[in-house]
Parts: sequence; C-alpha cells; structure tokens
Amino acid sequence: MKINKIDHISIAVKDLDAARKAWEPIMGKSEPDDLYIDEPEKIRVARYWLGGIGFELMESTAPDGPVAKWIEKNGEGVMIVSLNVDNTGGAVKELEPKDYPFIPAPDGGKTRPFRDCEFAFIHPGKTNNVLLELIDYKWDELKEK
Repeated sequence: MKINKIDHISIAVKDLDAARKAWEPIMGKSEPDDLYIDEPEKIRVARYWLGGIGFELMESTAPDGPVAKWIEKNGEGVMIVSLNVDNTGGAVKELEPKDYPFIPAPDGGKTRPFRDCEFAFIHPGKTNNVLLELIDYKWDELKEK
C-alpha cells in the first residue's frame, strides 16, 4: 500500500457553527474551503486546506450518526486521521490479512463512496483509539485560498 500523504484530520464537534467561530480565527480563514453535507455518513462538514492537508470540523446530522456516537463515548476532539492512498480497495485487501479490522459500510462492504473515490475505516481498537481512514481521492480542487 502506498501512502501519498496525510489527507485530512477530522474533529468531531457538537455544534459546527460554534466550532467554526473558535477555529477560523486560529487558521486565518473567514469561511471553509469546502462546506458540505454527507447524507450517508450523517455529517455536516467544514473543510479547510492547511498546507495541502484537509482540516475538518464534523457535526452529526442525526442523534444516531457515527459522529454523535463518537462524541457520546469519547467527547469532542480528533476523531479521524485520514491517509491518502492510491487505491482504497487494494489497501483493504492488503491490510485485512494482517488483522486490521475494517468497519462495515452501510451496504455491508468494506469501502464507501465519496465524490469520485472510495474510502474505508480501520476500527479504532487497532489504531490507539484513532479512527484511521484510507481514501483514494484525487484532490484536483486542492488550492489554498
């Protein structure tokens, strides 16, 4: 598996608007570089580009969403470290035999769709309570504002 870079770091927050007010002055940003809702993952995200790496603030859109459950168990804070790989499916096939457990996608598979790519989550029980994401997105829009 080839890791190209740290893709993004995601912070689980209870209130995205309040979190933006706290973080944007620190980052020198007046708004996110990418603000979106991911319905299947039940999240609302504010993504910022910092030195070629995404920094995300994530709020759950549902009380039973993964971010809400994470906050309930762990509190607000770093939830995901994401590594950009050449091929998510190939990375899963390489790591599974090495006893890395993947969190099933809603459809029961190992990978999940996002824009024009796939991503997968390694269970945080294997990675020091960090939800490790592998994603093969080609960030053409990666241009600092």
